[in-house]
Amino acid sequence: MADQDVDALLQAPSNEEYPTIDRIPSSYNPLHSFDLAKGDQKHYQQQYGDIYFLRLAKLKPAVEEIAAEAWGEIETAGESVRRVDRVLDVRQGELCWVAGTVYMDMPLKPNILDDISKDHWISAPPPREKYISPSGQDQTMLEDESGRLRLIGTPLQISMLVTGCIMAVMGTENANGDFEIIDMKVPDLPRQPQRWERDEVSAVLANGNGKSSKKEQKGRREGTKVAIVSGLGINGDEGDTLTLDLLMEYLLGEACGQSTQQEIGNISRLIIAGNSIREGTPLYSRDELSDKKTSKKYGYDSAAYNPAPTQRLDDFLATLLPSIPITLLPGEGDPANVSLPQQPIHPAMFPRSRNYSPMAGSTEPGWFDSVTNPWEGDVEGWRMMGNGGQPIDDVFKYVEGEERLDMMENLLRWRCGAPTAPDTLWCYPFQDKDQFVIEECPHVYFVGSQPTFETTVIEGPTGQTVRLIAVPKFKETGEMVLLDMDTLEVEIVIFKVFNDL
Repeated sequence: MADQDVDALLQAPSNEEYPTIDRIPSSYNPLHSFDLAKGDQKHYQQQYGDIYFLRLAKLKPAVEEIAAEAWGEIETAGESVRRVDRVLDVRQGELCWVAGTVYMDMPLKPNILDDISKDHWISAPPPREKYISPSGQDQTMLEDESGRLRLIGTPLQISMLVTGCIMAVMGTENANGDFEIIDMKVPDLPRQPQRWERDEVSAVLANGNGKSSKKEQKGRREGTKVAIVSGLGINGDEGDTLTLDLLMEYLLGEACGQSTQQEIGNISRLIIAGNSIREGTPLYSRDELSDKKTSKKYGYDSAAYNPAPTQRLDDFLATLLPSIPITLLPGEGDPANVSLPQQPIHPAMFPRSRNYSPMAGSTEPGWFDSVTNPWEGDVEGWRMMGNGGQPIDDVFKYVEGEERLDMMENLLRWRCGAPTAPDTLWCYPFQDKDQFVIEECPHVYFVGSQPTFETTVIEGPTGQTVRLIAVPKFKETGEMVLLDMDTLEVEIVIFKVFNDL
């Protein structure tokens, strides 16, 4: 809250008439890149291994083009570096380069036996913070449809690699059959669309005359901002939502004076990046369910299900929606499918807020847009992409250090939104296309439920610029991110409750 608003909130009523403050609208054009088929069209009979082949087939030409440009003129003993089509075609003592998929052979990675033990009487081990072996047993492999090749060399020590990323390596095979790397390349950032590019194409198609609408151009207003928050962690307990109430009153302009209300009027949209509800009680095993006598009320087990968190979230959203549009991403603890891409939270969870959702059969987004995780779309012409934090949290387990922004940058340069899926991150078994492949570079990439707020700007080889935002957990930090849609600059608004009074 601004300092000048303190006195304005603690003053006697007056007859002064205050001007009406209108919230600035924003252009919102979501993509549906991560929507899955409905009903019988969605099934899990197919093999997960197809995802790696689809990813390699899509990204291999890009990384080979970069590698050929970088290594095409290198010569040793009068011979140029030879390109090898398959990893098993590498010959000992010959300087060559090959492209493939990285596989990290790490003994501490989880396996299917851990998941089975959770459903039986054997107690499952707690999840590991890191998969890195302290004894140095981890190995880096490069694989394709022909087989695997063990990689060694100094570049591996200074580069961030995880299972599932695509890269090209140059080097030679030694007497032990290991491939000693001299240099390595990744696909790097893809093409980045121009601002308003997709909106202008849509306008041209809608008009049918080859020209964009003048009305559309005039409707674009400057000064808008987008609020991004994550990890609300609502559990439904009384007294647990005071900070959440402060957030709600701030966005409605009720917890500030007139000067700050003018600034709040510029906030055109609220994006909630996952984990709105605190993770519930673990499910009972089969044996516990058979021995436990439970009483059901209204079709659910009243002893195992607590409707208060969902109801509190619905009330929070319904209070904000008349004033500000909301985009809601699910997270790891939210009532949605666990595997990525998580589908939108069902409207039945929001009996009050769903009134602001689009009508059945409508192609236009509603005032309340419950979307997938990951998600991407165009806001004020900028391409935005974000997720609830699971891909970055899983990459964190593969690498040393805690530099979340470096992980986010590498994920974009790998051109894959969830490289460790399906190895250690649950996902849908795609059959025809790996939806996690990043085909167009975003202007803004945000990740929710991170330990602390961080932001930076990275650049690509052809002039791409991306604003990276690590959004902290609001439940723990009370921080909300404000993104200026003109400059893509970021600021933080902090909500705190002081108990020592």
